Amino acid sequence: MTDWNARRDHATDTVRRAVARSERSWADLAEALDRPLLWTIAALLGSHALPAELAARAGQLLDLDAETVATLQEQPYRVRGDELRADPTIYRFYELLGVYGPAVKEAIHEEFGDGIMSAINCNIEIDRRADPDGDRVRIVIDGKFLKYQW
Repeated sequence: MTDWNARRDHATDTVRRAVARSERSWADLAEALDRPLLWTIAALLGSHALPAELAARAGQLLDLDAETVATLQEQPYRVRGDELRADPTIYRFYELLGVYGPAVKEAIHEEFGDGIMSAINCNIEIDRRADPDGDRVRIVIDGKFLKYQW
């Protein structure tokens, strides 16, 4: 996995630099690839394997080298340890789940029964909502309910 981590880290750095150099926003890239915004960002940063045609298109849009395009197509390791917790934004999600996770779980069980919300079969959206006390971040997760089968 170490070689993959090194390739993935290099590809992620290459993509970030390419996006910064380009005239394109993440939203522009998502539109050009005909994929949802957050899926596109996650895929280009290594959390999803891109099909060959999408990786090639991203390579064209961002002027990526062949090795980076190939790495974008590799099956990812989605969890890479506790280093994510060091980022303040990501840490807030850990905090959010620590505080509200048990309540969300209870609410899901009460509404749907014994099962889980899929993180594999889900859509996620983010937008800004104006508020007099400061703009708000609105995140919607639309996940498929998977009933436990016994």
